[in-house]
This record gives sequence, C-alpha cells and structure tokens, in this order.
Amino acid sequence: MTLSSDDDILSEAEKWHQAGRGVAIATVVETWGSAPRPVGSHLVIDEEGHFLGSVSGGCVEGTVVTEALDVIADGKPRLLEFGVADETAWQVGLSCGGKIAVYVEKVLS
Repeated sequence: MTLSSDDDILSEAEKWHQAGRGVAIATVVETWGSAPRPVGSHLVIDEEGHFLGSVSGGCVEGTVVTEALDVIADGKPRLLEFGVADETAWQVGLSCGGKIAVYVEKVLS
C-alpha cells in the first residue's frame, strides 16, 4: 500500500488502534532553519515498532520510534528536540543545519 499524505498515515494509525494495537503519533510541532520536514508532518508507530510516515526525512526516525515505544508503554507524552548544535543531533544524523521539535503522544480511545 502506498500512503500519499499525512491524512492517509493518520487513517492507518486509527485502523491500527481499532485493531487493538498500542499506537503513538509523532508530530513535527516546530522547525528552525533548514528542517527536513515541515510543521505538521507525522510519524505513527505501533507497539511492535512498525511505523509509517516521516518527521525528518529519515535522520531522527530511529530515536523517535524508540521514544514512541516508551510513550505507548507509560502513556506520558514527550517533546523531543533535535538540532545541529545538539550532540544527539549528530548521533542521530540531523546534520542539515536546522532544528526540529517533535511531540509524541499515545493514541487513546
């Protein structure tokens, strides 16, 4: 299946949730400078680590998925920030010169 928009991705997340899977949604909430994805971009993650979408064009998705699994487990949302000045940005590959903030929350009934 090809998902062509954030609406398609969110629709798929809802299907996962309705099927009884734990699901989190990561959303780009702020960008500064040269950011790989615009505000409003989504990445959805299920409890097994399957994911759809993108919040960074691939450079921080691994870290976001790991954090999302914790959000699914404990229900506590997180605000993640990545940027070129942040040591973790280089570790996860965000070397584009910009910064992004990603809000991760669990899908609840």
